[in-house]
Amino acid sequence: MAMKLDHEDLNRLIEKISSSDIQEFSLEGEDFKLEIKRNLFDQNQITNNLLSNTSFDRQTIASQKSINENVSIVKEPETPQVAPPGRTDLTEITSPMVGTFYRAAAPGEEPFVEVGSNINVGQTICILEAMKLMNEIESEFNAEIVEILVENGTPVEFGQVLMRVKQS
Repeated sequence: MAMKLDHEDLNRLIEKISSSDIQEFSLEGEDFKLEIKRNLFDQNQITNNLLSNTSFDRQTIASQKSINENVSIVKEPETPQVAPPGRTDLTEITSPMVGTFYRAAAPGEEPFVEVGSNINVGQTICILEAMKLMNEIESEFNAEIVEILVENGTPVEFGQVLMRVKQS
């Protein structure tokens, strides 16, 4: 038996399901598939998103809905890259925050420092981007850059060694 669902039918169905205690619901037609799995995150948010989509394409919304509700984000804890143990005469400059490490002010510009650069207290040595904010990291001492341990554009962890310097 072929079943036709229009926008109103679908809205009523979703409202009924969201006010019931049904945890999982699946409906398939010739040209659409609707899957609802509850308690993954806020059901009202999903229903509102679905209802506010006025240019109605059943297949798009159904597949969007099944994608939204089947995706559970599992982020494996990343092990921070540990720098190899260094020479004892060197001072490590570590990241004061989690962010993205940049060696230059902008793509294509000269890096702030290179291996062999002499730096002074207060001189910018890199930028760490965190939540769209560019944080200039300044040297705390006069020194020579001996090692740069992080690639440009790489995510870094709090406390990760960025550079090793020889204080002068």
